[in-house]
Amino acid sequence: MSFYQRLKSIWKDESAQGSLELILILIALVSVALIFKDRIKEFVSGNLDKLGGGLQQFNVEK
Repeated sequence: MSFYQRLKSIWKDESAQGSLELILILIALVSVALIFKDRIKEFVSGNLDKLGGGLQQFNVEK
């Protein structure tokens, strides 16, 4: 097998392509989460505060 044929077979080999795509997607998600972590914290805490306030107003009558 010549060098060109070997290089061509390596280029066409897709045996680990799914794993690589999954790893790249995870890296992208973690990067976005780290970039916007302050905004994410504000959003989550604001929604939890609204939920907590709504639960305090909720009374169950027997």
